[in-house]
Amino acid sequence: MNIRSESVAERTELAAMLAALEPSQWTAPTLCEGWRVSEVVAHMTMPFRMSAPRFLLSLARSRFRFDAMADRVARRDAARMSPAELTESMRVNAEHPWNPPGGGPVGALSHDVIHGLDISVALGLPRRPPASRVGLVLSHMRSRNVSFFGVDLSGVRLEATDLDWEYGTGAPLRGTAQDLLLVICGRRLPADLLSGAPAARFTGQS
Repeated sequence: MNIRSESVAERTELAAMLAALEPSQWTAPTLCEGWRVSEVVAHMTMPFRMSAPRFLLSLARSRFRFDAMADRVARRDAARMSPAELTESMRVNAEHPWNPPGGGPVGALSHDVIHGLDISVALGLPRRPPASRVGLVLSHMRSRNVSFFGVDLSGVRLEATDLDWEYGTGAPLRGTAQDLLLVICGRRLPADLLSGAPAARFTGQS
C-alpha cells in the first residue's frame, strides 16, 4: 500500500466526517483525555498552520515539553477557529507533506488515524478507516513505538478480529484492528468493543 495516498484518503474522509458533525458534537469529549473534538482537530491540523521556526519558538515557551506545548496550542486554536474553519483546514491540507520528526510518512498517517478514531469512537460514529489502512499503521509498530504510550501490555496478546495481526504474548485480548490500535495508545474504550479476560484493564470496567 502507498502510505502517502492512504494519508491523503484519511484526511479527505476525516474532513467529510467533520463537515457532518452537529455543533454540540464539537464540544463533546473524545478518547484523547481532556480534549473535546475541537481541540483534537486543532491539534491534528496544527502542523499545517505552524512553520518550523514558529514550532520551535512555541516549544521553547513551554520549556521544550512537547505535550504541554501541544495542549496549549490546541486549546488556543480551538478557541480561535470555528468548526467550519477547522474542517476546512483539514480538507485543504489533505495533501500536505508534513511528517512528524523521526516519524516519516507512516508517522503522519498514524497521527491522523489515531486522532480520527479518538473522535469517531467517542462519538459513536459509523465512520471506520479501512482495516487495511489501520493494518498499515500496526505493521510499523515496534516495541519502542508501543512503549512510547506507556501502556502495560504485560501478559496480553492482542489479536485482531478483522486482520491477520497479533502482538505480544499471554491472555488473548480481541477486537478490531482499530480498537487494538487505540488500546496500544492508552485509550479507554467502550466495554463492548473488546473481548477476552484482560478486557476490563482497557475499558475501565472493574
